[in-house]
Amino acid sequence: MSELFTNLAKLYVPLVAWVGFGMVLGRSLPKAIPHALGKGLFWFGVPLSVFGFLRQADLSGSVWIAPVVAWVALACGAGLAWLWIVVQTRRGSDRSFVPQNDPAKGSFLLAAMVGNTGYLGYPVALALVGPQYFGWAIFYDTLGSTLGAYCIGVLLGARFGLAQQGRWTMAQAFVRNPALWAFSLGMLCRSVQFHPWVEQGLLGGAWLMLVLALLLLGMRLSQLDLRLNLNQAVVTLFIKMLMIPLIFGLALRSLGLTGLPHFAVVLQLAMPPAFATLVIAEAYDLDRQLTVTCLAVGSVGLLLTLPIWMVLFSPGDMVVTWLY
Repeated sequence: MSELFTNLAKLYVPLVAWVGFGMVLGRSLPKAIPHALGKGLFWFGVPLSVFGFLRQADLSGSVWIAPVVAWVALACGAGLAWLWIVVQTRRGSDRSFVPQNDPAKGSFLLAAMVGNTGYLGYPVALALVGPQYFGWAIFYDTLGSTLGAYCIGVLLGARFGLAQQGRWTMAQAFVRNPALWAFSLGMLCRSVQFHPWVEQGLLGGAWLMLVLALLLLGMRLSQLDLRLNLNQAVVTLFIKMLMIPLIFGLALRSLGLTGLPHFAVVLQLAMPPAFATLVIAEAYDLDRQLTVTCLAVGSVGLLLTLPIWMVLFSPGDMVVTWLY
């Protein structure tokens, strides 16, 4: 058991420290700085991390399962959230637990679907599964969550939102997404041998970008307008961060996916809602208060749920080591 706490400490201390430091900076620095940092990470930092870590990852075997799981999980999360709305509305349950208008329903569904598998999922996956199987996390995020946010997420925003966007606005944003371009370039260049100094530089730069991403996460959390809508947020987070990882973790294991690849996918499934949900909420005038609550509570809740997945779904030898 002491080993489990040691591993949690190794993960939580830098995670909480960098995010906490980012929150302090976010309250003291001009808003233009996190905005500029976000732009820099979007156009340069995250693509560099994807490119650098992709060269170190083992992509043999069934790595393509990861994005397939991501898409099915997106649909399942939205389906469970919609089922909750329909059933509770028909039963006349406490209205505070059920979204009452279309914008709130859109935010409720988005929070149950799209996870923070990039800025938060990457450092967690690297810490717990290591670089060799990090490709599973990259494939899940790049071909799963990112595509889902810009496809299904945008469709939901257009369906439930009050604001109307041009038909190609979000489609263009997806096509211009530099992480997808870096993913494609990284796949093409995996067989290219770089000078050792270049390889080390790429890897060091990739790690640095993850630290900056955690700082940015803290800055953004510090600037959220936390008028909490807890009841509905707890329901949708229960679906996203507990039901979906448990259902898919058990299902994938029964289908034969085991070991660190399985654990990497479960970790991505368990991530709290992504900041992309706030982008979509603002673009389509969804319930921003509910979205912000889900982001804040989900990010804190991850610290409580991670030990569950470590015990239930990490490889057997790791669990034995942690518990005994």
